[in-house]
Amino acid sequence: MPANEAGVTPRDDATPLALFPLSTVLFPGGLLQLKVFEARYLDLIGSCLRTQAPFGVVCLAQGAEVGAQAQGVRLENVGVLARIDAVDADQPGILRVRCTGTRRFRLAAAPTQQADGLWTAPVELLPEEAVRPPTPALRASAEALAQAATTLRQQGSPLPFHEPLQLDDAGWVANRWCELLPISLAARQKLMELDDPLTRLQLVDEFLRSRQVIPR
Repeated sequence: MPANEAGVTPRDDATPLALFPLSTVLFPGGLLQLKVFEARYLDLIGSCLRTQAPFGVVCLAQGAEVGAQAQGVRLENVGVLARIDAVDADQPGILRVRCTGTRRFRLAAAPTQQADGLWTAPVELLPEEAVRPPTPALRASAEALAQAATTLRQQGSPLPFHEPLQLDDAGWVANRWCELLPISLAARQKLMELDDPLTRLQLVDEFLRSRQVIPR
């Protein structure tokens, strides 16, 4: 199957998706840095590189996903496909993997573990999020994000998101703030699951005003 414009082979929804459970929420357009050393995930990264296929990142709702047969693990129902952008092997048996979140998906059935401990599940790809500009009332949130990026550059710190900034895309602005703000994993998950980007940015805007990041 040919790769798409993003360099990733489109997936067949009928094929179970390999899942990488993490104690974080990946957003579309978000950057993800992984240090991979378990055999099941080393094999997963190798397979994705060979086939130009993404894997799924899902947030851990319960339990710690350590070891091949972790107990008491529960995964969130909505996750995001991760496209592998770069892989470095600076130590034997350890890969440093840089990924970008692409499209949201919903688990179509309960996830299961293979013999090696890798989680898989059939998934339903959710619709691509439409690009919608921030309303005039929400422009301050976009401008504050641009100022935060400027401050990081002046401090010599790497930006935690891709450039160029997409300040005319309400979903992109909301997603980047969701990654930066000190909010709980549960809140991040609920914000990521929202289908309307303007609603997501509205909630972020209210949080920023409550913390006086932008004036009321």
